[in-house]
Amino acid sequence: MASSSSSPADDTPELPSPDDRMPVSMVDGVHPVWLDDDALLTQCDLRFQRRSGPGGQHRNKTSSGVFLHHEPTGVTAEATERRSQADNRSVALSRLRFRLAVQRRSPSVLEIPASPPAAEFRQRYRGHPLKFRDTHPDRPVVLSLLLDDLHASGGQPSAVAKIWKVSTTSIVNLMKSHPAAFTLVNEIRSHHGRRPLK
Repeated sequence: MASSSSSPADDTPELPSPDDRMPVSMVDGVHPVWLDDDALLTQCDLRFQRRSGPGGQHRNKTSSGVFLHHEPTGVTAEATERRSQADNRSVALSRLRFRLAVQRRSPSVLEIPASPPAAEFRQRYRGHPLKFRDTHPDRPVVLSLLLDDLHASGGQPSAVAKIWKVSTTSIVNLMKSHPAAFTLVNEIRSHHGRRPLK
């Protein structure tokens, strides 16, 4: 059952009550995706391992494969495709950030005022076209915050667009740019009986 204090005249979508939302894994305190690399790595079990795979005789002769296990959440990521251990660590860390962004939720501003880290990012990208190159360091953070809002709104980009002062299309396109995020949004929509986004 949805609850809302808005009137039909103001065209504000009805938002689901917390009890009606799709169950998700929440984080306590600061979302790890907001941490800088060094701080995030301190929360991880970091392993190096030699891996086999395509690339001929020169691939991974040393233990260049990197595996990250984020201990507070249990989320893992790995990278083994580069010869350089440092390069694989960078790739694994980026993959971990995106997995954390999709797999763990924080409270939305639809529920409580934003905490200082989240408020800063929200202010920075409010009214922004939300177009990021794949390697942009803020991309997983913004993705995470949008997913928090989409979860709280029952998967309604129109409700989230008003908060961010952007178009609904901008939000949908960013979700589409990361398939796991787009899948999650459609799972949320399905939970609330809404048609999937295309």
